[in-house]
Amino acid sequence: MNKTKWFCILAISMVNAGFAQIKQDSVKVESLDEIVLTDSRFGLKRENSGKTVIKISRKEIEQNQGRTVAELINTKSGIEINGSRSVAGQNLGYFIRGGNNRQVLVMIDGVQVNDPSLVSNEFDLRLLDLNTIESIEILKGASSTLYGNSAATAVINITTRKADTEEISASILSVFGTNQTQDDLNYNGSSFTNNVSINGTLNKLTYVASFGNQYEDGLSAAKADNPEKDPFSRYNTGLKIGYKFSEKFRITAFANLDKFKTDIDGFPPPNFILADTDDTFSSEQFRYGVTPRFEYKNGSIQVNAAITKIERETISAFSTVNEAESIVVDAFNKYVINDNIYTIVGLNYGDYNSSFTEEESFTNTDPYANLVYVSDFGLNLNLGGRFNNHSEYGSQFVYNINPSYKIDLDMGYAKVFGSYATSFIAPNLSQLFGFFGANPNLEPEENKTVEGGLEYNTKEGIRVSGVYFNRNEVNTIVFNSAYENASEDATVQGFELEAEVNIIENLQFMANYTFTELIDGERIRLPKHRANANLGFDFSEQTYASINLQYVGERSDLDFATFSNTDLDAYALFNLYFSHKILDDKMKLFITLDNILNEDYFEILGYTTRGRNVSIGFNLNL
Repeated sequence: MNKTKWFCILAISMVNAGFAQIKQDSVKVESLDEIVLTDSRFGLKRENSGKTVIKISRKEIEQNQGRTVAELINTKSGIEINGSRSVAGQNLGYFIRGGNNRQVLVMIDGVQVNDPSLVSNEFDLRLLDLNTIESIEILKGASSTLYGNSAATAVINITTRKADTEEISASILSVFGTNQTQDDLNYNGSSFTNNVSINGTLNKLTYVASFGNQYEDGLSAAKADNPEKDPFSRYNTGLKIGYKFSEKFRITAFANLDKFKTDIDGFPPPNFILADTDDTFSSEQFRYGVTPRFEYKNGSIQVNAAITKIERETISAFSTVNEAESIVVDAFNKYVINDNIYTIVGLNYGDYNSSFTEEESFTNTDPYANLVYVSDFGLNLNLGGRFNNHSEYGSQFVYNINPSYKIDLDMGYAKVFGSYATSFIAPNLSQLFGFFGANPNLEPEENKTVEGGLEYNTKEGIRVSGVYFNRNEVNTIVFNSAYENASEDATVQGFELEAEVNIIENLQFMANYTFTELIDGERIRLPKHRANANLGFDFSEQTYASINLQYVGERSDLDFATFSNTDLDAYALFNLYFSHKILDDKMKLFITLDNILNEDYFEILGYTTRGRNVSIGFNLNL
């Protein structure tokens, strides 16, 4: 508790210090011209967008080297990636605006990659290497109109690395660090991450080839008196080739193999209580696809097509083997009618199958349309609709109404925005036909989401925003002795506050706070209060340092020993990052210090969390 109080006092002091210095010489930034794509698929300025979109740039990724995709996303408002602070092989829970994994859609280079054979239909972020990513856009709120099934609380849109303009360039990254608990600060080297990338441009041809691996050892998944180590290993291989046939036509092809293996702990019979077992879990995904794009006057036609093959195996008292395949094709036409009206019309097709006791499958064929109106007097409007045509559940219509109004100010703008949107979430193959608790009579879940917010943004580098959200869920899928639809609706409401301030030149402060309240229904591991603060300073063009603080409030979790909920204490984490460039800026040396105060806490009841850890690394660009 003393550490939590210390965190709050320090965070408040940082805010006060930041705003006290705003009147000093500040540096102009390009926040007003930040381009957002995910909310409409058009390159709109942030001021003309009526949704809350988080943009994680390549610069921010480079300032977090040595961390994982889940850890970086977890610093943003409205998002709790449960399990990201535990052992590397821990299952991840995506609690975004009070939702869960099946309500979050993940896209990589424009292709939906969720796994229909997983219980919650999610894409496993443990498969990804942060160093292969160019940027991440997170669109919060219901987005089923543009992105279909599962996009009820968020879309995580990941773009992989782009080719350098030089004929050939290379990037080499290596990180070495500890992996220890709060009770065993031995500072042994137990964490290793490596990545090599070669890319470039040869006339009309672009290419990016990469290989990466991660290995973690030293921790047990279960928090036991005499724990055994549960190692984690991951391998990533990727190739992306693009060819520009003309000014109007280009095509990109890609192939990615991502896989990991981890030891896990489980619930062996006859007691079925969490124990330090010798269980293992492995997952492998092979994705390949093609993206042709043809541009014409005032518009473009694009197709994002991919095939994903999935293999997963659990070796335990409840061993399972999953093989799955998905075929996804998203074809759409974007047309700019004039300077004020943008339209998109598309067709999204998905074919999903998975092997359980026998092979099961379903398809969806969804036509959709969206219109964006950007007026000359401040009013902006984003409207859309989609027919979800599901082979098991027939047709469902979802829609989105998203107005916003911008007021130009001498120093920037102020904006008010709101939205009303519906979502459709079909049960996945595992819930319908899987090994445990399958129920082929499940009904699809339907969501209705209301949002409203304000944003103030200036040329001097100040942005503050707040948004209220309320989501109602009908037919929520829950698990008792089997999967079933809840008899009562679930309702979640809350609000998010964000602030970005360029205090003085080269000193930036960012903070966010999220309040999430479950009015009806039941959720575990969902904190009501959550906050993040980050203070970053460029000492020079070569040297950068940041301080990150993260607070997670009280929440409940299920105690499998008693099958009743128990409260978990709040906790605060304090992290540092420092980097320095040498060799004419070609090499960057960096160090990360996580959980500096060695806070002892649970993310998931009974499972190990990481204590104070340090890692050092380098990134060489040739």
